[in-house]
Amino acid sequence: MIIVWTILAAVLGVIVGSFVNVVVFRTKTDEAFWKGRSKCRTCEVPISPIDLVPVLSYFALKGRCRSCSATIEWQYPAVELITGVMFGVLFARAALGIGVPDWIDGSEWLALFVRDAVMSVFLLIIFVYDFKYSYILDRFSIPAIILAIVFNLALGADAINLLLGGLFIGGFFAFQFLVSSGKWVGGGDIRMGMLMGFLLGVSNGVLALFLSYILGAIFGIILILTKKRKLDSQVPFGTFMAAATLITMILGPYMLEWYLGFFS
Repeated sequence: MIIVWTILAAVLGVIVGSFVNVVVFRTKTDEAFWKGRSKCRTCEVPISPIDLVPVLSYFALKGRCRSCSATIEWQYPAVELITGVMFGVLFARAALGIGVPDWIDGSEWLALFVRDAVMSVFLLIIFVYDFKYSYILDRFSIPAIILAIVFNLALGADAINLLLGGLFIGGFFAFQFLVSSGKWVGGGDIRMGMLMGFLLGVSNGVLALFLSYILGAIFGIILILTKKRKLDSQVPFGTFMAAATLITMILGPYMLEWYLGFFS
């Protein structure tokens, strides 16, 4: 039965992923994402409902607009599929009790899935928006911070641990911002650091921070080797912070256990 529910959660994730794409694109163009029909970004012809089926419509149309044959960005099916996989993994993880924080009661697994699903959507929006436009918008990070605190406290997390995590990681970026007069990091990085801490706590938050730098370094090296970036080019660090936060949210306990095993 859990397999069926996991598949249903994944289908829900694909649908939510379509909404994530709408939020990202309409935020950039300053359009209200909750009203108005979707339209081709090239010819601006409204898209018919049959062409709005997540993932399937993209492949049925061979990645092109039905009206003008303009290329549809690969981001659409990619985000939908990633969100679907993400929801399926998060549901199975919560239902099976895999990597669940020790402060969460086993009977609260469904509430844990809701928390993880909501937070993963915010993290994915931050990931995609920063990757495309190099901005971490407060309209995403601040509501995510508030929801992280509310969800965690409702599930029984230690308030002091959350407070210390948010202040420490947020303060880490705030210090860099002050020292460099905003040249090294931006204000969005500070809020993203606070989100990491308030969502994950101190130990897992620091782990996610460390993983962010590893992911950023790997990505940067790949871009330099493929000559798509120069050595002094900047990369959108919020993207790696969001990815590392999501990974740590799921695998944090196992990653900490593996790391601390080197010292035992």
